[in-house]
Amino acid sequence: MAHTVAVLAFDGMAPFELGVVVEVFGLSRPELADVDWYDLRVCAEEPGRELRAVGGFSLKAEHGLDVLAAADTVIVPGCAADPSAALVGALRRAHARGARLVSICSGAFALAATGLLDGRRATTHWRYAERLAERYPQVEVDPDVLYVDNGDVLTSAGSAAGIDLCLYLVRSDHGAAVANTVARRFVVPPHRDGGQAQFIEAAVAPVGPEEDGVARSMTWALERLREPLTVPGLARVAGMSERSYLRHFTRRNGVSPMRWVISQRVAASLPLLESGEGSVDEIAAAVGFESTATYRHHFGRVMRTTPTGYRRAFARPDGVPA
Repeated sequence: MAHTVAVLAFDGMAPFELGVVVEVFGLSRPELADVDWYDLRVCAEEPGRELRAVGGFSLKAEHGLDVLAAADTVIVPGCAADPSAALVGALRRAHARGARLVSICSGAFALAATGLLDGRRATTHWRYAERLAERYPQVEVDPDVLYVDNGDVLTSAGSAAGIDLCLYLVRSDHGAAVANTVARRFVVPPHRDGGQAQFIEAAVAPVGPEEDGVARSMTWALERLREPLTVPGLARVAGMSERSYLRHFTRRNGVSPMRWVISQRVAASLPLLESGEGSVDEIAAAVGFESTATYRHHFGRVMRTTPTGYRRAFARPDGVPA
């Protein structure tokens, strides 16, 4: 049977996060005809009741909390109000059955109310992080990341980080090739490291020669991941001093140039691991790591597993990516 995804709808919701979940898990995917895609259910505490959304429109959810509690993955979008006892109970029942619980933005408050985040690291939108930590002091709130994967409970930052986390779930379930296909249709990057900073100094940087130079250096680097890449070399391609390049790159991307390069090398290694061909040593060299030990270290930081563990999970015996 298809993996069931339940997403919570509620009165007063902001529609973007619900739309992200529907787009990723509910859209028909003829380009993935060989993939057993998800079965999406939109749920509410009172199915059939008209729910108002921000922006002046309303919708109705067909399913109730009983369907949510029976799903394989449960996603709670940003929710300003305190969760009801009924919702908390449904989330706990879902988790007890082995479901994967996921929050986007302030949906972390609903997950925290279940007690399932106690003693665990979690994130939410940076504006709500202090409030989450105050209300639930047993939760280790990290306001500086895009998403946190605790295996059975995952949390993400602001609305757009929900896209990153949903694609991460697809990649975890079906592999990088499938996630890349979904991201391509979404017209977004297929992977952003969950540890990447969620707050960037200038979300929309002013257009100028510096930004053009940074973009040029990134394109240049992506074409040469196998080669040695350094900040001085990237700065030369951008036509900037190292100090200026570091400042503009970090402002634009939220991470340092070399951390970005490392994440791109790890991402480039995923389809190679899934193909089942080549040793880990060969793949490490193919994507530009100086040694296999360095590759394993950074792979573990980004993917929270080992290259071998990832290959075991996502490569089929016939060499066709899972």
